[in-house]
Amino acid sequence: MQSPTPRVPRRPVATRAEIEAGVTAELASVIAAARRRALRDGDRQLDTAHLLHSLIESDPHVRSDLGPGPQVARVLGYLVQRSIGYGLRWQGSVEDSGAMPVIREADVELSGWSPSVVAAMEGALERAQRRGAPLASGVDLLACLAADPESRAVEVLRRAGVDVARLAGRMAHPSRHASRG
Repeated sequence: MQSPTPRVPRRPVATRAEIEAGVTAELASVIAAARRRALRDGDRQLDTAHLLHSLIESDPHVRSDLGPGPQVARVLGYLVQRSIGYGLRWQGSVEDSGAMPVIREADVELSGWSPSVVAAMEGALERAQRRGAPLASGVDLLACLAADPESRAVEVLRRAGVDVARLAGRMAHPSRHASRG
């Protein structure tokens, strides 16, 4: 007898250790800073806006890809406002843009990361592989954050006036950023 609901194959989820082993030291530092920011802000999970904030603060290549200084300043302005008003509606909720299947509650390895963060991190690892790099960099992560139109990072970028479709289009070709890895 055939099941009335077709089973959709589940994409394997990397463990946090696998993800963290596949990133540059600089990107590992960004992830740690983003996690500290999430805890300081009282958020249950690390989300894509936390990652974006830490990326912009730490990675000059990411700032360059976002555009001229005033645009970066506007993005940082929205991110700073997150803890004092803007973004408070996100507190207590899980960021899930649908970029990947919902993580099982029993998956302790990735607890504390939103499903959108897991998808972005896995995408960054895949992007680095496509460009022939042994480790994912901040630019790889930015490309994956920009490619998820429903993520909190993209919401912040849009509100700050970044043409996210254009950014994602520029970032879609990993070889263009091969020297930055």
